[in-house]
Amino acid sequence: MYKILVVDDAGFMRMTIKNHLTKAGYSEFIEGEDGAKAVELYKTEKPDLVIMDITMPNMNGIEALRAISSSDPGAKVIMCSAMGQESMVMEAITLGALDFIVKPFKQERIVQTVSKVLPL
Repeated sequence: MYKILVVDDAGFMRMTIKNHLTKAGYSEFIEGEDGAKAVELYKTEKPDLVIMDITMPNMNGIEALRAISSSDPGAKVIMCSAMGQESMVMEAITLGALDFIVKPFKQERIVQTVSKVLPL
């Protein structure tokens, strides 16, 4: 089974993502609340996929993506963004993010995006 690291400073957003993916058949999740925690958890937990918000305190998603990608060029990362963050999304894709999901989330979009990276 796949291990998915879900990183967002809002607990309800992490819960929403996990709920949508659990309904689709994914079952193992790790949670982080900021980019610094994401980098730390990535190193210790070695998740199969990271789903990470762009805008977070302490270390934002772009900085965390940069750190994760430099330690593991094969890291699979999907970024989450609010509307209007197109330039940050483009930067994330340039840095190696595989895809992005725009908030507010639609269950089908989350499941479709994740299943392209981690087929069930």
